[in-house]
Amino acid sequence: MAKKKETVSRTVVVALALCIVCSVIVSTAAVVLKPAQITNRNLDMKTNILAAAGMLQPGASADEIEEQFQRFDVRLVNLESGEYVDPQSIGLNDAMAYDQYRASADPEMSEDIPSSEDKAGIKRQADIAKVFVLQTNGELERIVLPIHGYGLWSTLYGFVSLEGDANTIEGLGFYAHAETPGLGGEVDNPKWKAQWVGKKVYGENLEEPEIQLVKGGVDPNAPDAEHKVDALSGATLTSRGVQQLVNFWMSERGFAPYLNKLREGEV
Repeated sequence: MAKKKETVSRTVVVALALCIVCSVIVSTAAVVLKPAQITNRNLDMKTNILAAAGMLQPGASADEIEEQFQRFDVRLVNLESGEYVDPQSIGLNDAMAYDQYRASADPEMSEDIPSSEDKAGIKRQADIAKVFVLQTNGELERIVLPIHGYGLWSTLYGFVSLEGDANTIEGLGFYAHAETPGLGGEVDNPKWKAQWVGKKVYGENLEEPEIQLVKGGVDPNAPDAEHKVDALSGATLTSRGVQQLVNFWMSERGFAPYLNKLREGEV
């Protein structure tokens, strides 16, 4: 009986020792790999921004992506006022360190959206957004804005790039979603994304966003064709979600105050 108890005790001791060793290894690996994970996450974000802006070269190296991205000025924007925000005013050294989606979960940095206004289905919205501005010789060339909203099965996260007129779409892309492959997942299809290029967000008065996703295809001769994109085949709810999230972020609830100030040269 004594030997049996001793054997059980040794087994427990060995198991505990292995657990401790494994925990140390996992913890050490997490600490050691964290800088690389952050670097890769930032590189992926920059890649998606360049892709939306039509500036990503096929097969571009990490160094080439970094070089292209350095052309952008990263700024923080107060969505209500449309004014730029100094990162130090919210305890940050630079704008790149700001996480808009983490801020949306902080009651002190975000607000609930009334259901009647929540066209994108996101429930809460950060007070401040991070934008990416590219100027050439002092002239606004393009502006890349983060967008997100609910589709059929998931929240889609992406970027929309506008030309210097802060109205003409230069590109749109989603980097994270869980829509149905072959249906709503066609938001990743380059042919579908190419249809967005050259479309206008706003009408002549530059007030309300007018983007529509149309079932059955867009008639290029229609007077409002510049605001229309073909809906995703067999994915009505995803198409509706994309239309609503784009229009939400281009509205007064989103980036409209900022875009208005850009056009007027007030920021």
